[in-house]
Amino acid sequence: MTTLNSRAEASASVSPLPGANPSRSGLAAALRRHWPEYAIEAALLGAFMVSACVFSVVLEHPGSPVRQSIADGFARRALMGLAMGATAIAIIYSPWGRRSGAHINPATTLTFFRLGRVEGADAVLYAAAQFVGALAGIGLMAWLLPAAVRHPAVNFAATLPGPAGAGAAFAAEVAITFVLITVVLAMTNAPRWNRLTGLAVGACVALFITFEAPLSGMSMNPARTFGSASGAMRWDHLWIYFTAPPLGMLLAAEARLRTRGLHSILCAKLHHENDQRCIFRCGYPVCAPALPAKGAHRG
Repeated sequence: MTTLNSRAEASASVSPLPGANPSRSGLAAALRRHWPEYAIEAALLGAFMVSACVFSVVLEHPGSPVRQSIADGFARRALMGLAMGATAIAIIYSPWGRRSGAHINPATTLTFFRLGRVEGADAVLYAAAQFVGALAGIGLMAWLLPAAVRHPAVNFAATLPGPAGAGAAFAAEVAITFVLITVVLAMTNAPRWNRLTGLAVGACVALFITFEAPLSGMSMNPARTFGSASGAMRWDHLWIYFTAPPLGMLLAAEARLRTRGLHSILCAKLHHENDQRCIFRCGYPVCAPALPAKGAHRG
């Protein structure tokens, strides 16, 4: 514990905004060194999109036996929450999720960049890969189940404001992303509890879909919403999901910095206790023997 504390204290001197303007050469170097993590992020978010579409078809398509047998909308949302919460848990604890950190969300990556744990080049390429993955997942479903996912009741699992309107959707997205990242930062930076981060994230996803989805569709993820919007061709409220999730997460990060300090942020991975390499500026001894200097990359 003494060693861990000394590494965490050392991180207090790290700038919270490393590599704010990655150069082309920096992006190229990062791509050569870390392309497996970028590919993993794309694949994982693609898998999440496939899961969202499949369970939307099962639970919402009028021709589905499940939809026909469960008339109550709340019950179907609860089942959708359990399904997507389980999907998130499976992604985080999968070998690939342990390798990349399982952000699968540009807002999450941006938040850890703000907290000084992700280099600028990695942040840019993670976000790019996440958008590509979301588009690929939707494209795959449009090919596999074209009629089903295009049905208005499914609509490519698009996230749209509910009857309360755009303002309520924006506020709700800010609120749930604030809660999510508050939970993530509390769990991932506590050595006693970090193994349970995936379960906590899955529980948040399940609860938010069950109770918050009527307000905003429960996105929390710009890339996830963009992917569905590309299939449904619904661009009218995209601004909500590009602004509210990053805002909520950055507010949570700022609250953490002001209450616990930069030294309390150890790494950007959602699961630390594994034998996969860590490409982030990591303060956990299991990820690296020492925190790298500013601007350094671990291969």
